[in-house]
Amino acid sequence: MSADQWLTFLAAILGGALRVGVPFLFVSLGECLTEKSGRINLGLEGVLVLSAMASFGGAYVGDSFVWGILAGAIAGALLAALHAGLCSLPRVNDVATGIALMLLGTGLAFYWGKPLIQPQAPQIPALALGDWSESPAVRAALQINSLLPLGIVLATAMAWCLHCTRWGLMVRMAGDSSHAARALGYSVTQIRWVATTLGGAIAGLGGASLTLFYPGSWNESISSGQGLIAVALVIFARWSPWRCLMAAALFGGAGAMGPALQSVGIGWGYHLFNTLPYVLTLLILVFTCRPGAIAQGSPGELSSNA
Repeated sequence: MSADQWLTFLAAILGGALRVGVPFLFVSLGECLTEKSGRINLGLEGVLVLSAMASFGGAYVGDSFVWGILAGAIAGALLAALHAGLCSLPRVNDVATGIALMLLGTGLAFYWGKPLIQPQAPQIPALALGDWSESPAVRAALQINSLLPLGIVLATAMAWCLHCTRWGLMVRMAGDSSHAARALGYSVTQIRWVATTLGGAIAGLGGASLTLFYPGSWNESISSGQGLIAVALVIFARWSPWRCLMAAALFGGAGAMGPALQSVGIGWGYHLFNTLPYVLTLLILVFTCRPGAIAQGSPGELSSNA
């Protein structure tokens, strides 16, 4: 490849990491908060799809992307709150409940979203950070989602809260030892309900990014398993909000590899390179979820339930 082709290729990967990585970032941050409290939510795919539909519908009905973002966060919070409530019942399994709610969330989104497939809704504005460059490829790559700075702020705030505040200590205690939390008089059920609901609201922002920025429309195949991939992404990030930020960029860049090759005229292997996020997910699960192995940084309650 020539120098111009290399520049176009690298700019396309950077642009993909910034665009595709934003939904990964919000969903992984939401799951990170949930798992820190000792709860696992495998229904994130349902949360993501339902919030994507709600975001598009909210923006379409309210004629503003702001209403869409709020609708997505609320939809994600409600479905996650249902998950938390069900999992607090005796003899209810987190994994089975998460799978059931994944089917519920996607089913509701497909049913309620039928009238939204054709209409157009106001989109989240892009931040043009590449105007300094004369290269069209660089300028296009640096048209970033306006929610990305919010994601960076959320990752920073979450990391600080979890380690430097009383509430963060309560969440980590509930996740590491529910018996210790109860002995100190804390309600583990309430802590996990709040953490899971907030995690769902944060994941809902990822759904808003899908339908209101990239790809920027609503359809029933809007998510390609990004909610489930986010669970592996949290494991890869070792349950660290800051590492979730870097892991989301990595997965976003991997997902952009196929389109980046097409942008420089290389068509062979396009669909093969599109599988890179799933290959990364599989490798992460193989190397971190071996029988008897405990991943570094894993909340104690999740390790004991593994």
